[in-house]
Amino acid sequence: MNAGMEKVKGKIKEFTGKITGHERLEAEGKTDQVRAKIREKATNVRHRAEGIRDSLKHDRS
Repeated sequence: MNAGMEKVKGKIKEFTGKITGHERLEAEGKTDQVRAKIREKATNVRHRAEGIRDSLKHDRS
């Protein structure tokens, strides 16, 4: 599941938990959202590192 979908799933869980008074579901939703943000940031870092690597390879040629 991609980070965007995980974030949406988390928001839905959090909202459902809030309106039903189910604290555990609300907490799971918040956790899912944090996990998605971490995954997004890790992906961004990886892409930047790959871009740097590729530019360094290009410069050596």
